[in-house]
Amino acid sequence: MARREARPRAERERVLRPLRRCCPDCGRRMPIRYENRRTVATLDGPVRLRLKVRRCETAGCARHHRPYRPEAEGVIALPQHEFGLDVIASIGALRYREHRSVPEIHHALRERGVAVCERTVTNLLDRYDEPVATTVDEPRRAALAVQQRVVLAIDGLQPDVGHEVLWVVRDCLSGQVLLARSLLSAAAADLAGLLREVVAAVGVPVDGVVSDGQHSVRRAVQEALPEVPHQLCQFHYLREAALPIFEADRHAKKELKKRVRGVRPIERAAEGRDDPEAEAVRGYCAAVRSALTDDGRPPLAASGLRLQARLEAIAGSLRRVGERGD
Repeated sequence: MARREARPRAERERVLRPLRRCCPDCGRRMPIRYENRRTVATLDGPVRLRLKVRRCETAGCARHHRPYRPEAEGVIALPQHEFGLDVIASIGALRYREHRSVPEIHHALRERGVAVCERTVTNLLDRYDEPVATTVDEPRRAALAVQQRVVLAIDGLQPDVGHEVLWVVRDCLSGQVLLARSLLSAAAADLAGLLREVVAAVGVPVDGVVSDGQHSVRRAVQEALPEVPHQLCQFHYLREAALPIFEADRHAKKELKKRVRGVRPIERAAEGRDDPEAEAVRGYCAAVRSALTDDGRPPLAASGLRLQARLEAIAGSLRRVGERGD
């Protein structure tokens, strides 16, 4: 059946870039060659994704001209899907924890503002069942035997507070999902059991574990794999490293805003006037307001430093105007 109504417009936009800059095969730098766009429906509303895609340009490389997409894309949605993973996890929780029917799940999603039909709910329920039913079968075990090792990545997805958490264990080297299971809690003992089950099934050594650093995950890795190195994933590592810079920049921006208060009285004084001086005053006030409302993207585009640079430019312009006597 064709779509009867237009999809809701996305009011939010996220720009995703690959964390890896060099080709995993030849080690040469992979430039960003093009951009893909997709709209994903999430529980918080539709979001527009702008995906910067890298590509290896080294002739003779095994990954020559093969696209390398942003890693964070897989946290939001499955490939070629228009609904986010949080929607899929919510459907699974409503079905298997609260034992709701497909029409009831459809009604619950519609109440949350998710534009979805009943048939799509059934299809998304199948997508939920696929990873939960995943096991390390003989074809997967044979593929892992060729690479002779695995690096496990473990993460949990909880659609809402109080719902079950869908835990997924994946091999970072091959990208294969090894195990997915819904748990009522994130207790270290339960997660350690998942890790032991995966280790017993893969049949090859585990060289490392990557996670978001959650305390229960750390304890589970220490309990199940005490001799295996455990590190924070690149995204969370960079976010934690940038936190002190972000806090310092936020404080600096707060102090700068205190020094430029009082723009509104100046604008009121110039209201109703059309002389060149009033036009200049309104222009400078608009420039100050624009500088105050530009948040930037910390830490690479720190909003506090940007505000300081723009205020210095405005102050320099005012100083030059005063020196000319205009």
